[in-house]
Amino acid sequence: MKQESSRSPSYNVECEDYVHVVEFNPFDSGTAESLIAYGGNNYVVIGRCSFQEEDAEVDGIQYNTLRTFHQGIRVDAIAWSPETRLDALPPLLRFCTAAADRKLRLFTSDLQAKNEYKIMEGHSSYINNLVFAPKGGQEIASVSDDHTCRVWDLEGNVRACFVLRSAGMSVGWHPEDAFKLMVAEKNGTIRFYDLVTHQAILSLTTGQTPLMSAHWCLKNTFKVGAVAGNDWLIWDISRSSYPLEKKPVHADRAKLFRWSTINENLFATTGYPGKMNSQLLIHHLGHPQPILIGSAAVGSGLTWHRTLPLCAMGGDHRIFFWVTEM
Repeated sequence: MKQESSRSPSYNVECEDYVHVVEFNPFDSGTAESLIAYGGNNYVVIGRCSFQEEDAEVDGIQYNTLRTFHQGIRVDAIAWSPETRLDALPPLLRFCTAAADRKLRLFTSDLQAKNEYKIMEGHSSYINNLVFAPKGGQEIASVSDDHTCRVWDLEGNVRACFVLRSAGMSVGWHPEDAFKLMVAEKNGTIRFYDLVTHQAILSLTTGQTPLMSAHWCLKNTFKVGAVAGNDWLIWDISRSSYPLEKKPVHADRAKLFRWSTINENLFATTGYPGKMNSQLLIHHLGHPQPILIGSAAVGSGLTWHRTLPLCAMGGDHRIFFWVTEM
């Protein structure tokens, strides 16, 4: 497969705010359409969308906003709860945000009269990433520049606190390995913690810094990916604590790494918004070059659709979507 030239997005959606972060719901919410959340300078918006790749009656993309939550402060990270169900009566929408004021906000809504949020305080610096327990969604893990990873219950009590050696950049919780937490630090170390004993049980190293993002592969629990410096790196944790593969990809430093939810060899990385265009690269482990290069004027956030080879990125009052092959 030859290296592609830069491609503009397959689809885009207009948004009411600058989009700092965007997340498809990774869990089945009981409807054919996908739920998507995006966070801006003041709002969190929950929308639903479907694509022509999954529904022949859709021309390109069909998107509608379900609910806008006014937060009044910049949204830096969003995590979906597996408890979100649109096929329930009443429907349940639950997600958590991390904001610029170092607080988590747990939102719960029935998409009618009940719209509430609970504030969780404890981090003393910027929160970089958060995730719900994938089984049941009764706990939330978050990582911060304050050198901690915290595990909270839904009442806002801290159930566990892991002290890190540098800023916590990413946290992962795998549905097939619910008693382990993956925590990636800016100093290039990725550790797995046992949630029963609260001990570190495995450690991976990038050998380079800064590590900006890491992700535990949904389709293969042995695979971990990350970006550090200009490179992407991939580990097989059943074989070695050193990367199995790595490649320099972003001249202006890499920012985010996300595995596809449907293929263990497909992943995406983004670079920092540079002088011209923010670069999205989609990679396949079998190919020496990226299989898709996407460009947008500015970009932040990165997320994969739950059932399609399609990823999205936020930008200036827009969400951009790219479709790729398997």
